[in-house]
Amino acid sequence: MMRLLLAALLSLGAPMVSGQTFRPTTEKPPMPAREFRGAWVAVVHNIDWPSAKGLGSGTQMAEARAILDRMASLNMNAVILQVRPHCDAVYQSSREPWSPWLTGTMGKSPGYDPLKYWIDEAHKRGIEVHAWFNPFRALSNRSHPTSSTHVCRAAPHITKRYGNLVWCDPAEGETRQRAMSAITDVVRNYDVDGVHLDDYFYPYPEAGKAFPDGRSPSQRRAIVDGFVKDLYSQVKGAKRWVRVGISPFGIWRPGVPAGIEAGLDSYEQLGADARKWLANDWVDYLAPQLYWRDQPRKQSFSALLSWWRQQGSRPVWPGIATSRIASSDDPGRPASEITKQVGLSRTIGKNWVGHIHWSVKGLMQNRGGISTMLAKSGYSEPALVPPMPWLSTSNPPAPLVQAAGSGGEVKLRWKLGEGTAKVAVMGRFENKWHMLRVVPGRSAGVDLKNGPKGMPDAISVSAVDRYGSISPPMVLGR
Repeated sequence: MMRLLLAALLSLGAPMVSGQTFRPTTEKPPMPAREFRGAWVAVVHNIDWPSAKGLGSGTQMAEARAILDRMASLNMNAVILQVRPHCDAVYQSSREPWSPWLTGTMGKSPGYDPLKYWIDEAHKRGIEVHAWFNPFRALSNRSHPTSSTHVCRAAPHITKRYGNLVWCDPAEGETRQRAMSAITDVVRNYDVDGVHLDDYFYPYPEAGKAFPDGRSPSQRRAIVDGFVKDLYSQVKGAKRWVRVGISPFGIWRPGVPAGIEAGLDSYEQLGADARKWLANDWVDYLAPQLYWRDQPRKQSFSALLSWWRQQGSRPVWPGIATSRIASSDDPGRPASEITKQVGLSRTIGKNWVGHIHWSVKGLMQNRGGISTMLAKSGYSEPALVPPMPWLSTSNPPAPLVQAAGSGGEVKLRWKLGEGTAKVAVMGRFENKWHMLRVVPGRSAGVDLKNGPKGMPDAISVSAVDRYGSISPPMVLGR
């Protein structure tokens, strides 16, 4: 068997380098690290990207690359990109107009396809892209100019004004179909890794004003429940491996768990029974917005995360308010509060771990030194996105790998089996294994520069598919 394997490796055709040659071994390394390390990138109001309306396509692309480069340097693995802020599109759509947050004018093309560009650039860096949709919000300011194809002018009969907002009434079948069609169009036409919804199913309540639909809270919950259940079914029917995630308000109901207080009851006021979605497996992950500090108890990060992770079997990856470091939203919040919450997200509960930063701006600005701190400790090594064993239990075939070391680097070349989306590379240094790289599956290999630990004594290479399932490792030692 070893002779056959060596023959297969030599058939790779990559030039071997004189120096130290690595040969197949039967060693069994530990499994690669797993953690969802994401960040939201908000387009609305130019919160994160692009930095202003009307920038040229080249500048927009450069800003996107800068964000992804920062995330890659921090060993992060998922970006949640807002692609439908206001019933508009940050992608080529035949249904909805171009978003005004790109060019300054709704319906005006930016001259390229932003979503495709983000996907291409993210995947080059081994980073997933989850397309973030606001399903029912039409405008956050009703004075904003709209194009002729925007829902406010094309289908005003399904919209309602609420304060300064314009909202598509979720009770209208046309509202739900418009949102569902936008989402499934993106799933079918783009190589996204996930679909993501936030907490805006119904608008946040304004004092003394009821949303003008004449429906009870229980009727609204039933409407939203049906949409969430249908969304999961339709996304899986189009591409089964695309993850479905929702980011609800961080407190399900005031007083749950005991001692928790909130000024908002999302269950009653937003039509959001997020606990039900998690318990019924209508999501692949839930990302409650736990934007508070760990203390006091009335809005405790750890108490809420512990409760959420007991409500179902699917992962709960909390939203963490990194952009509140040293901000007017939470004066005096130190970066250490965020690193503490990253640590808590790894120790509370028994499911696959992960978390999402609100928002990437805090990491780009290195607020309070947070990016420096994460690079040194919390994110010092890469991690694979967790798998979805409820969708797939099969593993991709192991890669065929060739490796040789010379001077200051190790050259890896491989042949990958069908279905490989990423390649996980680990190295052993003085009897301890470390995660080294997560490489796109379309690559033919990678060159590893010697780091502070020198050249690894052994290398493990595993194939990873779109579900996050991993192959048996190909291990080579010297």
